[in-house]
Amino acid sequence: MSEEKLIFEKSAPGRRAATFPALDVPAQPVDEWLPKEARRGTSLGLPEVSEQDLVRHYTRLSQRNIGIDTQIYPLGSCTMKYNPKVNEDVAGRDGFRNIHPLQPDSTVQGALQVLWEMEHWLSEISGMPAICLQPSAGAQGELTALLVCKAYHDSRGRRPRKVLVPDSSHGTNPASAAYCGYTVETVKSLPDGTVDLEDLRPRITADVACLMMTNPNTVGIFEKDIKLIAGWLHAVDAQLYYDGANLNAICAVARPGDMGCDMMHFNVHKTFSTPHGGGGPGAGPIGVKEHLRPFLPVPRVRRSESGVFSLDEGEAKSIGRVRHFTGNFGILLRGLVYLKSFGGDGLPEIARRAVLNANYLLALLKGSFHAPYGERCMHEFVLSVADRKKQKGVGALDFAKRLADYGYHAPTIYFPLIVPEAMMLEPVETEAKETLDELAAVLLKIDAEDPDLLHKAPVNTPVGRLDEVNAARNPVLRWKPAA
Repeated sequence: MSEEKLIFEKSAPGRRAATFPALDVPAQPVDEWLPKEARRGTSLGLPEVSEQDLVRHYTRLSQRNIGIDTQIYPLGSCTMKYNPKVNEDVAGRDGFRNIHPLQPDSTVQGALQVLWEMEHWLSEISGMPAICLQPSAGAQGELTALLVCKAYHDSRGRRPRKVLVPDSSHGTNPASAAYCGYTVETVKSLPDGTVDLEDLRPRITADVACLMMTNPNTVGIFEKDIKLIAGWLHAVDAQLYYDGANLNAICAVARPGDMGCDMMHFNVHKTFSTPHGGGGPGAGPIGVKEHLRPFLPVPRVRRSESGVFSLDEGEAKSIGRVRHFTGNFGILLRGLVYLKSFGGDGLPEIARRAVLNANYLLALLKGSFHAPYGERCMHEFVLSVADRKKQKGVGALDFAKRLADYGYHAPTIYFPLIVPEAMMLEPVETEAKETLDELAAVLLKIDAEDPDLLHKAPVNTPVGRLDEVNAARNPVLRWKPAA
């Protein structure tokens, strides 16, 4: 026991006393092992505080936040569902946490098996025979899939210049297409929220590389003509891209591959319960049909006939890497835990409950707010408060800011752009009926409040309403101490 310290002198019957190794502190003075040029010449100036005060400080800061562990995040198209703690437990285990991507394949067989299994789960869910886990976010997944599409056309001696994008699409769709060098053409929507086939049909020419669609779309409506659209595109060798942002609505119920889609990305944080926010952590795997498989990024996980896993970079037509290593392993691992927790038989319940919750919340609100796309929806819906803006000067931003006073995160606002004063709500499948009742009651209460109060909101939060225009034009990028 000379190099260990006994923590518990007395343990419960049958329990082994816990110990930890002594700290490895250099025996010699610091000036003997740290070069002089590497040492500070002045004090750090850090405050001296007790552990209790420090814990209280950070606990209070955490209590100022609205987080998924404290309240609902009804963000349309962002699917801010609960993050199961079992995911974190598995991801924190030594065999996953303390490994490195550059280790020999023989020493990380478990991790490679995780990636291999994740590919097969995603393939089965999507109907896409080939999966690449490398992209680190949905937007990078879009970009990667478009680069694969471009490589496919190049291999056939074609140089299509256009990508078609519905006017209700996610903003990353046209951005990704433009980044790949394509010209973006916008396709109009009908009053019911679906793509206008009469506007789309004449745009599908030999100069089109692909059409990027979300289904259900961003107003929460299923594009029932998706297979017809796929046929039009394939007739000119154009591809149909599926934006996976709303896959939560159809997970294990309908498959993009069966709809005629050729390629897609997955938002692991949206559909499979992993953390989301702050620009990361993220994962944006892509799936493609067989004719696009040769162009996927490498390396990819292979399993030999004897069951040994390895990373293979031997695809000559690959577009190469789009990021280091094989993907955001920790996030992919969490997603696999979620998938295995439900199992194949339980996954359809995710979609069914997401649709049920959205329609229930819509039913609570549509009598008081204008719902421009009808009485029913898929996993999300859009309300418009343009009439309030005209009558009382109260817009979507005022509702969003006031919700913070009640401890709720705001819904997505001013999107999609085709709806004036839009509020897009998505309650997801992990929220209880009581929570939806409370959220609806708060929105109705806000609707009846004094417009002057709403213009000042939030009034009960640590920080009040900020000058967002000035903040965007003159951002403070460096902290400065108070004068």
